[in-house]
Amino acid sequence: MNELNNSILPLLPLRGITIFPHMVLHFDVGRAKSILALEEAMVKDQTIFLITQIDPRIENPGQDELYKVGTVSKIKQILKLPGDTIRVLVEGVHRAELLEIVQEDPFFQARVNIHSEREVDKTPEVEAYMRQAVKLFEEYMEQNNSISPDVLMTLEGIDEPGKLADVITSYLLLKQDKRQELLEAVDPVERLSKLLSIISNEIDILKIERKIGAKVKRKIDKMQKEYYLREQLKVIQEELGDKDGMQAEIESYKKKIEKAKLPKEAKDKALYELSRLEKLGTASPESGVIRTYLDWVVDLPWSKETKDVDDINKVREVLEKEHYGLEDVKERILEYLAVRKLNKNMKGPILCLVGPPGVGKTSIARSIANAMNRKFVRMSLGGVRDEAEIRGHRKTYIGAIPGRILYGMKQAGSKNPVFLLDEIDKMSSDFKGDPADALLEVLDAEQNSTFRDHYLELPFDLSKVLFITTANTLDTIPRPLLDRMEVIELSGYTDEEKARICSRYLIPRQIKENGLKEENLTVSEKAIKDIINLYTRESGVRNLERRIGALCRKVAIEVAENPDKRVKITQQNLQKYLGAPRFKYEERANRDQIGVVMGLAWTAYGGDTLPVEAVPMSGSGRLELTGKLGDVMKESARAGYSFVRAHAKEFGIDEEFYKNTDIHIHVPEGAVPKDGPSAGVTMITSMVSALSKKPVRSDIAMTGEITLTGRVLPIGGVKEKSLAAYRAGIKVVILPSDNKKDIDKIPENVKKKIKFIFVDRVEEVLEVALKGEES
Repeated sequence: MNELNNSILPLLPLRGITIFPHMVLHFDVGRAKSILALEEAMVKDQTIFLITQIDPRIENPGQDELYKVGTVSKIKQILKLPGDTIRVLVEGVHRAELLEIVQEDPFFQARVNIHSEREVDKTPEVEAYMRQAVKLFEEYMEQNNSISPDVLMTLEGIDEPGKLADVITSYLLLKQDKRQELLEAVDPVERLSKLLSIISNEIDILKIERKIGAKVKRKIDKMQKEYYLREQLKVIQEELGDKDGMQAEIESYKKKIEKAKLPKEAKDKALYELSRLEKLGTASPESGVIRTYLDWVVDLPWSKETKDVDDINKVREVLEKEHYGLEDVKERILEYLAVRKLNKNMKGPILCLVGPPGVGKTSIARSIANAMNRKFVRMSLGGVRDEAEIRGHRKTYIGAIPGRILYGMKQAGSKNPVFLLDEIDKMSSDFKGDPADALLEVLDAEQNSTFRDHYLELPFDLSKVLFITTANTLDTIPRPLLDRMEVIELSGYTDEEKARICSRYLIPRQIKENGLKEENLTVSEKAIKDIINLYTRESGVRNLERRIGALCRKVAIEVAENPDKRVKITQQNLQKYLGAPRFKYEERANRDQIGVVMGLAWTAYGGDTLPVEAVPMSGSGRLELTGKLGDVMKESARAGYSFVRAHAKEFGIDEEFYKNTDIHIHVPEGAVPKDGPSAGVTMITSMVSALSKKPVRSDIAMTGEITLTGRVLPIGGVKEKSLAAYRAGIKVVILPSDNKKDIDKIPENVKKKIKFIFVDRVEEVLEVALKGEES
């Protein structure tokens, strides 16, 4: 192969096209640098180096943005077009390798290696390659009708393999990377070999495309034929006066309307819409809308009603069997049934079950339906932000449908189901309206007997529905909506209750779900308590059931290998099946400490202990707060600091401490956000202890908010906080006096272990908590 090295030529970058030797092509040039390169080539010997950009979007490419091989070409013709654009006709001459760009302004010039075509002996192998290339190209032309048959005559006169490959390539519709691959194949035989592979692949693709196109055409022809025949049938029926098809449909709707036992207003509306359908006929686009409307009207349970179970003992038995604890909910359902038995026209109550995740709010609603022999419908409100989700869309909108309330009633098939509105505290609103406002009518016993959906525009009676809503917190429920509901708080389970639930419900259920038999797995009571305390941290039992499920899956592996395997889970082998413990409740310190006080907090997962630490340091009276505290806790700390300053002398603290002492209050686990009005007494106690050097009793915990004058205000979550103290081994809990009423909710076994002290003022807290003071 003869090479002409280090030739310097004007360079013109191409976008999306590749020119091969022996190929004649015209293209438009608009970039200023490219036009100047053309002019330079015309001044000299009309030779220019054409090379393709890797990314056609780059306006001013550098050497790295260009492929390594291009084509030295001869300019045949230049034509100026309107708008500073030039159309140029070129013919490819030689392949050339780009060595470097020696000039970038005012136009590109490059040093290139020009590769002249190597002469190839016409061996039988080369002859076979050339014949196969022509044969495949003929097949390609059959699949692609855009190539003129005259091209074959041009190919017959070519006896050089390299030239034959270049000419065939110029007619192929290939992707840029494939064209460049063929351009960079300098050896003629190698180039021809690559071409054979590429063209074979293209033929296969074209065959598949043609096959798919034929299938699509057949389907379209079939649809057109069916449409034509249907239209013919309509015309024939009209000519003969035969409307049996339409008439049969009308008669069917009339029977459904009679069978549905609609109220008068709904029946009149349905018959009116039916008469409209009969007049419009099937050809009208509105007939489909009317059919959908009538289907909804006749499918709704206007008069269908299930019969409630009157036997209160039987209902109590079912509720006890399916759920442990939750006495408030069970009692309220029994009250409702008792009154319902005495007054058949009683309206359904709207109950709101509030509590942390996993305590059984959703599942008890299903149990209530089972116990009362009612249908059960569940609708999740989490994330709902469109009013139309509740009330539906008006019929004037395309694709209008009823809201999810009527959808649930249709699903239930009776007018008195148990209707669960799950996660009512997680609704939101946007420009389409507030779904909470739409629920006001649904959940108002005085209004829901005439609930109107926007789509139906008929009053539907919801008064016999037993609505049950669930929420994790009441804070995000709008007050008008909350006012319409009867709130029942589910505060969670004690460890003893969890252990009974685990033994009675969770373990048998998970054994069954994981394909085990009762004899395959037994779990000791101590192991159950360890699972509760060391592997879960929650008020409910959802994660507890997940841990039991994980345990059963581990045992399932052993049973699958040995069907007679019997596994007993004890404290000793629990880690083998569940791994290292995941949680450890904050236990009380073994000794009294200065400035360290055990607080109590409520979380979404139940109660928890919250130690508070205070340290005095030399400084200028600054109060430092750390531990990712919320605004409410920061205000409690500042109020407590002011109270300590105002009463420093009474607490045995230097009255001038604020001038030369900084106090740093820290709540450990700094990555966890903490907020809420219940840490005031804890912070004051830690500050007084730190400043007066009096240790705080290690067996005591406290909760309560304070005022600037030292009053202790009531708090919430007393049961959860008491359970947290119980788990941590606390013996004395200080509570605000106004929380005496909440003591009844605390389990008896907790009250036996913990002494509760009720206080009205901060001074009473300090008398009890600080060591050395008489309590």
